[in-house]
Amino acid sequence: MALSASPAAAAAAEENLPAYVRARAADADGNVDAAARYYALALAAKPGSEVVAIRAYREGLASGDMALARRSAQVLARAGVAPPDAALLDFADALAARRRDQAVAALESLGESPFDFMRPVLAAWLAMDGRDNAAALQLGTSGGDALDRRYASENKALLLIAQKRTAEGLAAVQAQLGGLRDDTQLRFAAASLLAGQGKSDAAKMLLAGEDPAIATYRQRLGRGAKGDARFGASRFLVRVAVDMTSEETAPLGIVLTRAALVLDPGYDRARIALADALSQEGAHAKAREALAAVPAKSPFAREARVAEVAVLSRAGKAEAAIAAAAALSAGAGGSSDDARRLADLLTEQSRFDDAAASYAVAIEREGEQADWTLLLQRGAALEQGGRWDEALPVLHQAVQIAPEEPLALNYLGYAQVERGQNVPAAVALLEKAHRLAPEDLSIADSLGWGYYRQGDLARALPLLEVAANTNDVSGTVQEHLGDVLWALGRRYEARYAWSAAQLDAEDATVEARLADKLAHGMAAAPGARP
Repeated sequence: MALSASPAAAAAAEENLPAYVRARAADADGNVDAAARYYALALAAKPGSEVVAIRAYREGLASGDMALARRSAQVLARAGVAPPDAALLDFADALAARRRDQAVAALESLGESPFDFMRPVLAAWLAMDGRDNAAALQLGTSGGDALDRRYASENKALLLIAQKRTAEGLAAVQAQLGGLRDDTQLRFAAASLLAGQGKSDAAKMLLAGEDPAIATYRQRLGRGAKGDARFGASRFLVRVAVDMTSEETAPLGIVLTRAALVLDPGYDRARIALADALSQEGAHAKAREALAAVPAKSPFAREARVAEVAVLSRAGKAEAAIAAAAALSAGAGGSSDDARRLADLLTEQSRFDDAAASYAVAIEREGEQADWTLLLQRGAALEQGGRWDEALPVLHQAVQIAPEEPLALNYLGYAQVERGQNVPAAVALLEKAHRLAPEDLSIADSLGWGYYRQGDLARALPLLEVAANTNDVSGTVQEHLGDVLWALGRRYEARYAWSAAQLDAEDATVEARLADKLAHGMAAAPGARP
């Protein structure tokens, strides 16, 4: 997305525009408001600078200074170097101002960009605003890949409801729900349209269930929304932002959500998605500001509190994140997901006893349908907390529920091998895990280590060599390889592997153990048979 400029132009900008330098410093610190302010000054001093304009555009979007973003986009457009996503903001501005011709032109420019996949859905909503219902419902008839078809199917269902073809629309919505990883956005959009037509019973049917987010939305549904192009386009933009957000695509998430808020300033789900994208970019304070703008009575208020946990965690505020997660889990409507979120944060801070207790709450809330991954996580927390006797039956239960899951097999097998307990059966678990996931190098390491502990060096070595032959290999794998090489009499190579392991030593105990091996070597492998 970033616009490259010539080194000479960049150097000139930094030499002649002190404000530009200050803006870069503020940007590096994640202070988007200060960065935007300085970029605005820099752009005023050099109104035709493409170097300043591209950064001012991004920072204007991040800070919410939409006037700066638009002014910068115009500079870039005149130079013929506007970033492709600027057309999304142009479309939102034109649609919000009911300038149909300009909205159509913005869509045409999307056709020449990486965002071409968004054009059919946006064009369909625009067609419905033009009272061309038949054209709007042509959405999805021209094929496309799986992503195109999914977006088309979801929006066609919403278009049917917006056109008051309720039975067809509800059937289309129901057909989509089973295949979505997270169907809440589609449910909420459809329910809002139905409520806006006075069909509150049908709306609440879509919002049945005990999921806290859905229950909150059901209770606070209100009068719903008008099913026009601004509604449909804003929901679609946020849908794409949520699907695509990551550290690499955070700038796109920001422009998508800012455009959605141009179309519907009251759409709090857009603020939550904006906060996530800002946090991914390192603008944590601005992310919390976006979340704070979600009213306590909003249908999305609880979702905003969940998002705040992630923002605090990314900002390095671990204790604040844990406190926020604990309040969600202990509060009214606390769910299994809430307890699990808290447990995950506790695990990251090595508070294993507290994590195990929170995983237990999550399992209890799931009831008989407890996910094997929850059992695995609780077993792991117990094991890492030094409570092996309690961990073992929990890990066995995870394997019983998911006997074909390599992750569960690997954890139980390796934990027993490490303790020298039930080693033949543990190795059998690891062999099965390796058959199921032959490319998983952590499992190859576990199995190689299991063979070593059985004294079968000939089978251990090739597995550990493969596991160690990666750029991001852990110190544990290198230490395992060194132990096997030493047992085979390959002393120089063993010390090399141990030296490599030292670079990734987890704590002082590991460092001391490796230092002792480097200084004195080690005894032969148990029952070694080269």
